[in-house]
Amino acid sequence: MILGLLALHFVIKEHNYVSSLYFYTFPLPVIILLVLLFSIVLTKQWRRYNLIIASLLLLTWLSRSFKIHIPDTISKQDLEVVFWNASRDNTFEDAFKENGNIPDVLVLVESPKNNLQSFKKQYSNDYYYKSDKELFIFSKTPLDIISEKVSNYNTTVINFKTAGINFYAVDATGSPDVPRKWELTYINQSIKEKNNTVVLGDFNTPYESSYLKQLKTDFNQAFNKKGNGFRETWFYNLPLLSLDHIWVSKDLKILKTEKIHTFKSDHNILKTYIKR
Repeated sequence: MILGLLALHFVIKEHNYVSSLYFYTFPLPVIILLVLLFSIVLTKQWRRYNLIIASLLLLTWLSRSFKIHIPDTISKQDLEVVFWNASRDNTFEDAFKENGNIPDVLVLVESPKNNLQSFKKQYSNDYYYKSDKELFIFSKTPLDIISEKVSNYNTTVINFKTAGINFYAVDATGSPDVPRKWELTYINQSIKEKNNTVVLGDFNTPYESSYLKQLKTDFNQAFNKKGNGFRETWFYNLPLLSLDHIWVSKDLKILKTEKIHTFKSDHNILKTYIKR
């Protein structure tokens, strides 16, 4: 069983629909836990080998997921960009509170409780956009919505411009009966701009996925580039899967990236600062 899970994680991955389901269900932290639990039923001699395997896997996971970077100096002119899967219970104001301030650009997904009429009265000098699929955009500078696309299985990609930068806001469907290959192919095809561009959202796909290869080629993953701590954003502050991402084109400079822990959603908040 353990050998099969290791082969699945490191070699097979998303070879087909069935293997992809197991690949998402058994991330490396879960495999490490299973290896340790399996040690209970082994003899002393075999338990030692099992613990060695668990130690090697732990080192592998830490080397891939735990990041240490020195942040650059941030000025008032630099752009603060925040993304959060609000888990259907949180609004713009909840995001502001959890973030500790009002960012320059904020994208929320799964946020149906926003009362924009009331919100606009309080923040009358700012700009907002509501999609048809529980995706909301906030900006301190004027928003230019270029396109909003929705796949046959409710994956949303919104292309907008603000603060002189091109953005793609993404919310990939998380339904287990919809192959991620379909939806990530749709997302990759929707991202036309590769310069002066930020792609952010809930991809419902871990960083290790082969379907993120195109994004890894064209963009820098903000947390990998300038984050500190574990990259994983799900589940309830446990570092299991990196489902949420901010991707920044390679011509833009990432100054600092933070992951904000919260129990208001099963997803952490992601924040990055980009030099204007």
